[in-house]
Amino acid sequence: MTTRLDTSLVVGGRFDDDAHQLAGAAEAAERVLAALPLVPARSPHEQARARNVHAEVRAVRRDFLARHTDTVYGLLTDGLTRRPRLPELVDAAAGLVPGLVPTRAQMAVERRVVQAEKEGREIDQGRFCGAVLRSPTAGRHLVETMLGATPRALELLDGFRADGRVELDAVHVERRGAAAHVEFRNPERLNAENARLVADLDTAVDLVLLDDSVRVGVLRGGTTDHPAYRGRRVFSAGIDLTDLRNGRIPLVDFLLGRELGYVGKLLHGLLTDLAPGAGTERFVTKPWIGAVDTFAIGGGMQLLLTLDHVVAEEGAFVSLPAAEEGIVPGAGNLRLTRQTGARLARQVVLGGRRIATTDPEASLVYDEVVPAAHMDEAVERAAAALSAPAVAANRHMLALAEEPLDHFRVYIAEFAFAQADRAYAPDVLDKVERRWQERERRRAARGSRT
Repeated sequence: MTTRLDTSLVVGGRFDDDAHQLAGAAEAAERVLAALPLVPARSPHEQARARNVHAEVRAVRRDFLARHTDTVYGLLTDGLTRRPRLPELVDAAAGLVPGLVPTRAQMAVERRVVQAEKEGREIDQGRFCGAVLRSPTAGRHLVETMLGATPRALELLDGFRADGRVELDAVHVERRGAAAHVEFRNPERLNAENARLVADLDTAVDLVLLDDSVRVGVLRGGTTDHPAYRGRRVFSAGIDLTDLRNGRIPLVDFLLGRELGYVGKLLHGLLTDLAPGAGTERFVTKPWIGAVDTFAIGGGMQLLLTLDHVVAEEGAFVSLPAAEEGIVPGAGNLRLTRQTGARLARQVVLGGRRIATTDPEASLVYDEVVPAAHMDEAVERAAAALSAPAVAANRHMLALAEEPLDHFRVYIAEFAFAQADRAYAPDVLDKVERRWQERERRRAARGSRT
């Protein structure tokens, strides 16, 4: 067995030659990994060996992508004439350039185990997505693709237009007058975001933006079954850390797909004409209201940074516990500074500071703070005000001024690299394991008392 891979294989020659040599480097790395025990059984020496092998072949992939990203993307999209969404794109890349990203079979193995026992192949998916997004041509094409309507929403659209309601697995959408109310429903986990909820929200946001009779969207959390908040509405507890621990928070579909999908659409709108040359006039944008009951943590607070009016009940709070969780809070770092200023943004992101409705800085986050009994009335009042014909056009221009698409693209490119690494960082794995074990102990204690 060799002690090192040849990381000088890709020398910037022809695409076919470099792709062939990348495949050889990847095959050599896989032979080394296959000779090692499975991840949880590896000794410290074997763990170091695996880290080194991954680092060496990733250097080859990096050099390949530095020279050939636009070529790869052009082949995957038939010269920018097709628009595969992110999961399809990554899957197709594995077949086009062997060794560039994990195969479907390799990812199937990864999905069978908890996060700490994975090989970490999603890191290679993150590097590929980041390289594509760094390209002004390929990256812009991909961003616009992900801002298009999902196939599932198009299938449900006629029914929603006719009935004014759609019941998804984890989201309820209901049209009330000119407003469409999107309610999160993950009651056992305080409306935390998991893969099912993210997919449903992508569909729900599309439906709101595609229905011409809707002028305003409303986001709100449903009532929960959690023992500490049973029967109360909660906006969102952020990412589902139990699912993260259990390896059920996929990088491509969730961590990247969320930002490029429904969260991006809340701010930038839905691109309804994906033809080459389609400009910003082909985006459908509508004002959005956030109704914050109890709290909006992590991803919940991130959503508020894209909305046009936030109503909160007295006593609610928001936070981005990135330092505690160890991962990057989506596009929160991109958007929080312009809303609150740099100093407060650092206190929130780096120091874990909460902003309560009673804090002096509350007006930087909430537009209205009302008693819990008046939340429905305040939301209806805000929806009526934002239904004026000129609101959608002006909020679209505000979004263009605040966050041009290429500015968003550049940020998400770096986010792809950073979040992929952080999802497998030892401190993150340790934290989610400790929190899961504590949760299981509390659950067992409650069970013993019943």
